[in-house]
Amino acid sequence: MTSVSDPRGLGAFLRARRAQLAPHACGLPATDSPRKVAGLRREEVAQLAAISVDYYTRLEQGRVRASASVLATLTRALRLDDDQQRYLYELAGRTDARPRRRRSAQRVRPAAQRLLDQLTGTPAVVLGRRLDILAWNPAAAALYTDFSLMPSARRNYVDLLFTDPIVRGLHREWEHDARDAVAALRMEAATDPDDPELARLVGELSAQDADFRSWWAEHRVISSSYGTKHYRHGLVGDLRLDCDTWSSPDGSGQRLMVLTAEPGSPSYDALRILASWTADQSSRYRVEGQTS
Repeated sequence: MTSVSDPRGLGAFLRARRAQLAPHACGLPATDSPRKVAGLRREEVAQLAAISVDYYTRLEQGRVRASASVLATLTRALRLDDDQQRYLYELAGRTDARPRRRRSAQRVRPAAQRLLDQLTGTPAVVLGRRLDILAWNPAAAALYTDFSLMPSARRNYVDLLFTDPIVRGLHREWEHDARDAVAALRMEAATDPDDPELARLVGELSAQDADFRSWWAEHRVISSSYGTKHYRHGLVGDLRLDCDTWSSPDGSGQRLMVLTAEPGSPSYDALRILASWTADQSSRYRVEGQTS
């Protein structure tokens, strides 16, 4: 059920809240242009929430009703505490639309685990909801980074592309790969737009990275299951790898991503070197089966 909405009250609350926030506190870069309003401008809130300026303007003017997914991103953009979030949803007439449903834990399918165990010389990872990295083999850790050394909450492919210097520097065509990753995350969002962890991820990346904010706002989507990746690895140099993903047939949303090279190519030889270098690192192999 939903309560009666108060569009004017919602607009007044949004205006008041953005006036309380300093741009630098929200991760926005400093500018030399004079500010005519206290706090954040409308376009800055729209950027942080990854929505259009026109849509946000109409929200403040009470001319459009906010969806639950937009409310979730606004709570992150405006740094709302629990009481302020509750008030926001009440004004929007969506007191029961707040994303409270507990998502089931993401557990790696046994068949996918067995396949990972057998792919000894080929980098492979299991991706879950929101492109979370649920499991990986030693070759993938050697190619990207040692996922076992980071908190499980950080094991997200899109997050690492934007925030991890090692993963970001590995991609020779970073902008191309990052844009595709954002588009893939957009496609993921369509399956569960009220996912609170997705809202958290989008909110944090929007606040931290201007490119992510811009590309997320484009609403570009992609569901391609194959492509070519170009890497520059610190140990083996340049790599040209075919990237293929296979979706799980059980409807869990899990996908196996495998990176291979043409036999006889320099990249093929480089992968063999990488595999031999990681042969004694297998003790570090770890599967995270409790990611939520």
